[in-house]
Amino acid sequence: MPNIFDPPLPQGSNIAYWKQLHGTAVSLAISNAAANCEGPLLVVCEDNEAAGRLKRELKYFCKAKANLDVFSLPDWETLPYDIFSPHQDIISDRLRTLYHMPQLRTGIIVVSVTSLMHKLPPKAYIAANSFNLEIGQLLHIDTMRSQLISAGYQSVSSVYEHGEFAVRGSIIDIFPMGSVQPFRIDLFDDEIETLQNFDPETQRSNNRVDSIRLLPGREFPLDKKGIATFRGKFRDLFDVDVRQCPIYQDVSDGISSPGLEYYLDLFFDGLSSLFDYLPASTRCCKVGNLNAAGEKFWQDIGSRYADREVDRLRPILRPDQIFIAIDFVQAALKRYPQIEFKDSSAAADFKTTELPDLSSNPKLSKPFSNVQQFVAQSKQRVLFCAESAGRRETLLEILKQLDIFPRSFEHWQDFLHAETAIGITIAPLDQGLWLAQENLVLITEAQLFGNRIAQRRRRHRQQDNTEFIIRSLTELHLDDAVVHVDHGIGRYRGLQTITTDGQTTEFLSLEYAANAKLYVPVASLHLISRYSGADSEAAPLNRLGTDQWQKTRRKAAEKIRDVAAELLDIYSQREAREGFKYRCEADGYGQFAASFPFEETADQASAIEAVIADMGSGRTLDRLICGDVGFGKTEVAMRAAFVAVQNSKQVALLVPTTLLAQQHYESFKDRFADWPFVVDVISRFKSATEQTSSLQNVAAGKVDILIGTHKLLHANIDYHDLGLLIIDEEHRFGVRQKEKLKSLRANVDILTLTATPIPRTLNMALSGIRDLSLIVTPPTGRLSVKTFVRGHQDSLIKEAVSRELMRGGQMFYLHNEVKTIDRAAEHLRQINPQARICIAHGQMPERELEKVMADFYHKRYNILVCTTIIETGIDIPSANTILINRADKFGLAQLHQLRGRVGRSHHQAYAYLLLPSHGKLGADARKRIEAIQAATTLGAGFTLASHDLEIRGAGELLGEEQSGHMQKIGFSLYTEMLEAAVAAIKAGKTPSLELNMDKSIEVNLRIPALIPEDYLPDVHTRLIMYKRISSSLDIEDLRELQVEIIDRFGLLPKQLKLLFQLTQLKLRALTFGIKKIDANVNSGRIEFGPQTRVDPGSIVQLIQAEPKSYKLGGANQLQFVHACSEAQEKLQFIDDLLDKLKLAEQKAA
Repeated sequence: MPNIFDPPLPQGSNIAYWKQLHGTAVSLAISNAAANCEGPLLVVCEDNEAAGRLKRELKYFCKAKANLDVFSLPDWETLPYDIFSPHQDIISDRLRTLYHMPQLRTGIIVVSVTSLMHKLPPKAYIAANSFNLEIGQLLHIDTMRSQLISAGYQSVSSVYEHGEFAVRGSIIDIFPMGSVQPFRIDLFDDEIETLQNFDPETQRSNNRVDSIRLLPGREFPLDKKGIATFRGKFRDLFDVDVRQCPIYQDVSDGISSPGLEYYLDLFFDGLSSLFDYLPASTRCCKVGNLNAAGEKFWQDIGSRYADREVDRLRPILRPDQIFIAIDFVQAALKRYPQIEFKDSSAAADFKTTELPDLSSNPKLSKPFSNVQQFVAQSKQRVLFCAESAGRRETLLEILKQLDIFPRSFEHWQDFLHAETAIGITIAPLDQGLWLAQENLVLITEAQLFGNRIAQRRRRHRQQDNTEFIIRSLTELHLDDAVVHVDHGIGRYRGLQTITTDGQTTEFLSLEYAANAKLYVPVASLHLISRYSGADSEAAPLNRLGTDQWQKTRRKAAEKIRDVAAELLDIYSQREAREGFKYRCEADGYGQFAASFPFEETADQASAIEAVIADMGSGRTLDRLICGDVGFGKTEVAMRAAFVAVQNSKQVALLVPTTLLAQQHYESFKDRFADWPFVVDVISRFKSATEQTSSLQNVAAGKVDILIGTHKLLHANIDYHDLGLLIIDEEHRFGVRQKEKLKSLRANVDILTLTATPIPRTLNMALSGIRDLSLIVTPPTGRLSVKTFVRGHQDSLIKEAVSRELMRGGQMFYLHNEVKTIDRAAEHLRQINPQARICIAHGQMPERELEKVMADFYHKRYNILVCTTIIETGIDIPSANTILINRADKFGLAQLHQLRGRVGRSHHQAYAYLLLPSHGKLGADARKRIEAIQAATTLGAGFTLASHDLEIRGAGELLGEEQSGHMQKIGFSLYTEMLEAAVAAIKAGKTPSLELNMDKSIEVNLRIPALIPEDYLPDVHTRLIMYKRISSSLDIEDLRELQVEIIDRFGLLPKQLKLLFQLTQLKLRALTFGIKKIDANVNSGRIEFGPQTRVDPGSIVQLIQAEPKSYKLGGANQLQFVHACSEAQEKLQFIDDLLDKLKLAEQKAA
């Protein structure tokens, strides 16, 4: 009888048939077969989803087997003949597999049948364009740079993605294709001294390695020979005017045009197939109905070719030139010994058993009784599988209640060899297995929780440090307005190196009113911030040498003091009021959390933890969750609502539109279906009598969660016991509603959700008055939305529509004018006769609107022509393209929200902002369009909100009044002063009107302290580093930064070491309350501030002890003479002098 741990293999040209393999048993059998094969095993699946799942399971089972790697050739995720290129990560995986495949002795290659049908570059191309780098090898930077560029790598300033490289002095950073992480090459002269891998998020090095392998950057060559071959074959094949063909012109210029993969045949004299890469000893295993899947793909290729073959601007190759027909694929597979799954008498019967339904039933008093009975009655050894360490703990808790106490195992293999009856492990498996003969059962978490869909991350975690995001927004460009704490608003005119007293230092050149120039030493960069008021162009420049700035700042400081007092009044009321202390019952909550059908992203999990911690702390909750569109804010709200209703409190969910209310109502009802809590909604979709009865139920306490629009704020709603108010899409509410909310603030817990927090909220959150959680990690496999700004053209609209409909998706066409919306829909119908089009706008009768939205959701239509009614939170995962007509008429937050309606699944989404001709745009509109085009990264909402602050001008923090003070002193300084005032009042002190004065200390020792240009040539990076050095809060901070700089740019040159020492000295002097240290060739002075902490007695003792070296100069100056000629000596002398003051102070104390 066949054994699953040693399955029968095909011999010669035979086919080995297998049957009775259920669940994960398929992967287990394949992994064991591969381990016993004398060559690699090719596993062919019917679609990409099955290939992804099998690869995951096989990787897990092969982990315990030596030298058994699992490779895959992922699908490009573009349509045949598409005008987009695949993502860099996909190309990287493909090149890695193609490089390793010819030398494989053992291993598994997982592919889908559609990937097999693509032709590939010749085997010789990959081998010839790959090379190794080792320690001690000679390497010339310029040769290396041109070699990398011709191999398809891209030169950037910082490396984040596959296929990028950066050169900084003697350091080269590179993210090779096929590698899991990027590497840092450190050269000594022309020799490689060290090779290290580094983290692209922090740019910090980790471990050393001995060698790295560089694969080509693409699947086609863009070197001279490749370009010449392409041009020659293009002209031979296509009878068109090549001057009119953008793709021909791009390749001639060495540009990798999007969609060039579908012209692969033009770069080579002949293409290969995957079979040319396979070693002769390969065996093959077929999973699923390959023939049907291959036929369908071949039909798709044919229909797309027929649509596109007449395009004279972009002629395309025949299908047989770049694809392989399914018949040839099947014939080629027959050349290898095969394993097939077939229910025949000749098949090896593994007799694995299907597991019964073990999913929990929350409606029962013992939800997991199925598992309990199965484990008790089956008398088998059972291994439970959780998806992560955190989930394992939850599972252990649940099993403990069932009197099941599993032992933890590292891997399934360890459990096999142990004697233990019940175990638990962490494994990425969705299906279980039951080997009755071996007395073994594997039960996965997905089987227990039924509808839980596991999500695995393809993207890596992004940095989520709020401070970091805010700090890195202060990018400075030439001619930007900046604010100097002591001199006011000027314009940045660049970095300048100036030599004084024979010493060279770098200065920031600022220009003030009447063309007055101010040079700020880089060590004082912390006194400068970027001006962000309404419009940087119109920033009110100050005059140097007048007291205009001091007056402006004093006025603003007085105003800020009042604002801070008012803020703190609300804040202290909140702190002082004993909020309701929620108890979170782990059992019920764990079950509710488990019914979330996705894996939480890291940020989402920390936001949920923060909210629940706030609720349990006993103080009133007031938190802002700022997460990009579709990043899972609603789940955070659901968890909070669950904790509230568990504690018998009512929850009100406030949303801006009726449609969104209805959608939230559906999704809340869905999630709370298994719990005895009542969810209700108040909206236009309900009749007046229904609404009245709902309100009566709310007053009687019969409704636990009430969802509605701003009606919820009306005075005539009487809540029985309102505990939590959740505000969704907060940026859509006007000031009046906010004032109403503010009166609730002190005694109701408030949770605010938004993607683009309007500036006032952003302000409050940053001022430490409200708590802020950022969700900037995109869910697994989410790609950023590709944004195009184009003139309105029918051909473009037609192309966008066809691409979306060909992949079976849906799209939004946004036309924000009700009176012409029917005409716009009719026009679309004429351009795209195959589309099913419906219309939605706010003036339609409620029932009709509801019906249209439901029909669109259920895919009865595939284009929705609508107004901004869709802006708020309508969630249609299969809609992945949006066309926004007259995009210049929308605000930035609105454009971001609208763009966020698409891209809610793992498909590449597209947003087209259609404009009238560019010249007609107003300055503000142009800026908004440019900002949204620049902020295409996932999680850009936060960045956009700060852009919006600058475009619109920031509002006052509290109340309706707008303030000119923020305009006059700039937003950054305003918030900084506000924070200082709030901190002072909190500490029981009166906020000083001379805010920030204690931070400004001037140290001028006339030594060359700077970052040399040859060490860090990029001005922008140099500026950021100067800012970070001068803004260091303490010596620990400074050391950390020094480690990072050495790591990223190489050993510190002498001048930069001096800059670090100078900054260290400055931080020390600050603690003494010193205002200025000035030293020239042989003398100098120390000026003490009015609040100096130095004991005057210690100064007197110093002068008495060494009268030749020290004397008083005026009431607040100590003058000294020194004999230090070297910069290092001078720094040491001042350091020793501070020591004496400090020691004297300690003695005096």
